[in-house]
Amino acid sequence: MSENFGYPSPTQPLSIGNVVSAAVRLYRSHLKTYFKLALFAYLWVFVPVYGWAKYAAISGLISRLAFKELIYQPESVSNARSQVNPRLWSFLRVSFQVGISMFLIYIGLAIVGGILAGLLGAALGAILGSSGIIIGTTLAVILMVVIVLLGLTWFYARWVVAEVPLAVEDNINGAESVDRSWDLTKASVFRIQGVVLVAFFVTLPILLFLNYVPSLFTLRLEPGSTIYWIVYTISIITSMIGGVFVMPFWQALKAVLYFDLRSRREGLGLQLRQPPSQDFR
Repeated sequence: MSENFGYPSPTQPLSIGNVVSAAVRLYRSHLKTYFKLALFAYLWVFVPVYGWAKYAAISGLISRLAFKELIYQPESVSNARSQVNPRLWSFLRVSFQVGISMFLIYIGLAIVGGILAGLLGAALGAILGSSGIIIGTTLAVILMVVIVLLGLTWFYARWVVAEVPLAVEDNINGAESVDRSWDLTKASVFRIQGVVLVAFFVTLPILLFLNYVPSLFTLRLEPGSTIYWIVYTISIITSMIGGVFVMPFWQALKAVLYFDLRSRREGLGLQLRQPPSQDFR
């Protein structure tokens, strides 16, 4: 039986907290299914090209399952997979297009930020002398980091649901799916940035414990030594486990955002039907 995920009104946008809460509830209610799919997705990563396409497709599959739950039309994994698998290479295309775009944007922002930071540092150094150089350098670094982070999160917000239309909608290809995300998010960028920030902090404990902390142990070891490779292998395994736990949450989050954006922008009959009289237990 489907759960009422707390969508307040078909005409009101979900708040940042509502989006994250709905994603958490979806994730928690279907943890076993989503975790299993995410585990297979990460195992496919070790197979070049085809495996990467499978990873991208399974990510989209999780979002499709979550979206179907939101509209009270739950779908079995096998049925959802039959809709997603024929678009396998389109999912890979979406991943590469967004990934390459984000990388190029990062390079551009770093150059712009570096130029502005350099000008600021030079100006303060000329005005304040030697003390100004220290202040200017500090402010320049902060300015550069702010420009890069804000710029990256802005563009990420525009492409955050790039693979979801491909997983959910009919008669759409990879390029159109990316364009669809850009169009749907154009009036909600700052709200989506807030959602991404809150979601990051929600997943941060898992990332710290399983992804970041284990890798720190390698810094104190001699590269190339036996113990280094043992610890390095363990850190890779724990990072993979962390990814398996976190990835379904992000895909559920994307499904909630996509539902919210479409129902407010387009209607399209996406309003939630009345939930069952008995809540999910």
